[in-house]
This record gives sequence, structure tokens and C-alpha cells, in this order.
Amino acid sequence: MAKQLRITGLVQGVGYRYNFHAQARALNLTGWVRNRLDGSVEASVSGSDPALEKIVEWARRGPPGARVTEVLIAETDDTPKPQGEFEIWPTA
Repeated sequence: MAKQLRITGLVQGVGYRYNFHAQARALNLTGWVRNRLDGSVEASVSGSDPALEKIVEWARRGPPGARVTEVLIAETDDTPKPQGEFEIWPTA
């Protein structure tokens, strides 16, 4: 199971990516997270249904200092295949 997330609001400059990365690793998810030039954060995550539910729940709150306004979620068959652990990708 894989999901593509787009998180909007005050989510850059508050450690959102790094905290998302830590949460995803703790949940044994694979994939990546990155900032977008439009000010949003994008993530592609793959793992068990319970772990995906937990990361989506966390994404709606974010770290202290974040102000999440929306989390768009798309199911995808394009399962991320990173080399190793969950990754932080460059801004796109």
C-alpha cells in the first residue's frame, strides 16, 4: 500500500520534513519527503495500513510550530523504492 501526500499551510521553516522523516522511520515506512517550491511539503510513503494511518494522522498536526491547513491524500500503485531507509529529497 502506498500513498502520496501534499501538505499545505505553514509547513516550511518549522522542521516539518525532518520530523516527518523521523515519524516515518519510527513507523518502518519507506519512501521520501521533500519541500515544494510552492511552500507545501510532499511525501510518498509505503508500508502497512496501520502505519500509513498513523503517518497521515501525524501529517495533519505536524511538529510544534507548524500550522497545517490541508493534507491531500492520493492512493498510488507507484510504490516508492528507495535504497535503504526513508529519505529526505531535495526541494522540487
